[in-house]
Amino acid sequence: MFQTFTTPTRPGDGPPRLADLRAALADAGLAGFLVPRADAHQGEYVAPHDARLAWLTGFTGSAGFAIVLADVAGVFVDGRYRVQVQAEVDTRAFTPVNWPEVKPADWLRAHLPQGGRLAFDPWLHTADDIARIEAGLQGSGITLQPSHNFIDAIWPDQPPPPQGAALPHPDALAGLSAAQKTAQLADALRAEGQRAAILTLPDSICWLLNIRGHDIAHNPVVQAFAILHDDARVTLFIDPAKVDVALRDHLGETVEICAPDAFLPRLRALTGPVRVDRASAPLAILHELDDAGVSVIRGPDPCILPKARKTPAEIAGARAAHLRDAVAMIGFLHWFDTQAPTGTLTEIDLVRRLEEFRTRSGVLRDISFDTIAGSGPNGAIVHYRVTEASNRTIRPGDIVLIDSGGQYVDGTTDITRTLATGPVPPEARAAATRVLQGLIAISRIRWPQGVTGGHLDALARAPLWMAGQDYDHGTGHGVGAYLSVHEGPQRLSRVSDVVLEPGMILSNEPGYYREGAFGIRLENLVVVAEAPIVAGGDARAMLCFDTLTLVPFDRRMIDAAELTQGERSWLNTYHAGVLDALKSRITGDALAWLHAACAPI
Repeated sequence: MFQTFTTPTRPGDGPPRLADLRAALADAGLAGFLVPRADAHQGEYVAPHDARLAWLTGFTGSAGFAIVLADVAGVFVDGRYRVQVQAEVDTRAFTPVNWPEVKPADWLRAHLPQGGRLAFDPWLHTADDIARIEAGLQGSGITLQPSHNFIDAIWPDQPPPPQGAALPHPDALAGLSAAQKTAQLADALRAEGQRAAILTLPDSICWLLNIRGHDIAHNPVVQAFAILHDDARVTLFIDPAKVDVALRDHLGETVEICAPDAFLPRLRALTGPVRVDRASAPLAILHELDDAGVSVIRGPDPCILPKARKTPAEIAGARAAHLRDAVAMIGFLHWFDTQAPTGTLTEIDLVRRLEEFRTRSGVLRDISFDTIAGSGPNGAIVHYRVTEASNRTIRPGDIVLIDSGGQYVDGTTDITRTLATGPVPPEARAAATRVLQGLIAISRIRWPQGVTGGHLDALARAPLWMAGQDYDHGTGHGVGAYLSVHEGPQRLSRVSDVVLEPGMILSNEPGYYREGAFGIRLENLVVVAEAPIVAGGDARAMLCFDTLTLVPFDRRMIDAAELTQGERSWLNTYHAGVLDALKSRITGDALAWLHAACAPI
C-alpha cells in the first residue's frame, strides 16, 4: 500500500510544544517566530523532516503557516482547510486565521501594537514572502530578523532529511535530452546577459536533467540545488548517497556533482550577473550572494515555462497513462456500485480497493497524492485524508467524493468523481449538475492566444454563482509529466496571470461543499491545444482544451433537464469517446457497467 491511515498529529501535542517554543523565544529576547509549511526547496509537499508546522500545531494541510507570539499563535489557512484546521489543532492554544483575507502584516500590527522583533528562518521563506510582510509592517515598529530555526532546536526526535535515490528518466519519454534542455536554457541566459541561474525547485532540476527521485511521498523528485551556467554546464549539489554509477553515466560530463556543503562556497564564487527567482528561492541564497558582492538579477526559474509546455512525447505519455488509469477507475467504479448499497464499505475500503485496481496495471510507480475518499460530511473537507480515527462507514444515500491519481513513468493522473450510493437529495443533485455545467464550460471553451487562466476561471463558477453558490479553491492546477501532481505556473484561477500555451496540462475541477452534509467535485485533466478552425470565424489563432481523462460521470448525480442542448451534446460525445477508447480493454460485468454508464442522456 502506498497510503497509510494513521493519524499523523494529535491536537494535544501542540500546547506543550508551543510552550517550549515560547520559552526559547523569550530567552532570545524575541517577540515571535514565523513557522511556514515549507522546506528549503519551497515544494508544496514536505518530507517528515520538514513538517514543522504539523509538528507544532497539528495542522496537516498542504498550505498554511503559523505566527507564534507570546500570548497568541495564529494558524493561517485558506478556504480549503477551514473545516480541517478546526479538527486538527487545539483551538484553545492556536487561533485559526482566515488567509489570505487576513494578511500576516495586518494581523501582526493588531497583536503586536508595541512592536518587536519577529524571527524567521531565511532558508524556509522566499525573498518575495518576506518583502510582502515587511512592506505591510512599515512604520509599525515590528521588524523581521533572520535566525536559526527555533522549531528544530526544540524538536528532539526530528526525522532525518530524505535519502531517496535519484534515478534516470528516459529521454524518449521526456521528448528532449538533458543536453538539449540545458543548451536551450543557456542560450536564453546568454541572450539576457546572465552568467548563471540558481535552481532550487526539485521538479525543475528533475525536469532539466531528466532524473526522478523518491524524496517526497507520491512526488517523484529528488531534493537538490543546482547552478545552470551560461555555457550549458550544470553544477548539481546533491547528497552523494543518492547517486550511483548509472545516474552519473546518465548525467554525463557536463554535469558536475557536488556535495550539498559545497553549495554556499560555490554561490559566493560566482561571477554575476546571476538570475535568482525571488518567488521560489530561499532568501538565504540572496543573502549569500549579496554578502559576496555577486550581482543578482531577479528573474523566473528558467525551467518553469519550458517544463509546463509538454513535449509531444510527454503528451503521448500522458494519454497512455490516462488510458491505463481509466481501466483501473472503471474496475473500481463497477465494484463500488455493486458493494456500496450493502452499507458495509468504509472510506478506507475505498482507498485500498482503488489502489489495488491501479496496481493491477503492473506499472504503477506510486499514487500521485493521498486519495481523498470523503463520504457524507467528510466530503465537505476539501483535502480530506481518511485515518483510522475519522473512517466512516458509507451508508446508502451518502454522497461520496473520490479524488485520486496515479504516478506512472509516462504520466501523472488526477481524477475526481462524486458518486451516489442511493437516493440523491435534490439539493445535492442540483449542485452536482451546476458543477458539471462548470466543467463542461471549461471543456468546451476556445479562446484567442494571450488568454490566462484568470480569464477562464469564472466560466466554471457561473452556474454556481447564479444559484448563490461558489467554492473556495482554484478551478485548476498545472500537472507534471511523471512529476508533481500540482505544477506551476499555469492555473485556472482568478489570481492567475500566466498565459495559457499549447502543451500545458491542467486540471478542470469545479466543486461545491456544504459543511456537515456533503462535498461535490468533478475533475478531468486537460491539455491546451490548437483549436480547430470554425467555419466563418476569424483568421486569428485560437486555442482550446483537449480532455485527457476517460471516465464517465455518475448519471445519478445529474439533473439532465437542467442541461442545455450544447451541454448535453458535449456530455454524450464525451461518454461515447470513453466507451470507444475503453471497450476493448474491459471485460465481463464491468464492460456491461461501462456501456450503461456511457449511454446517451
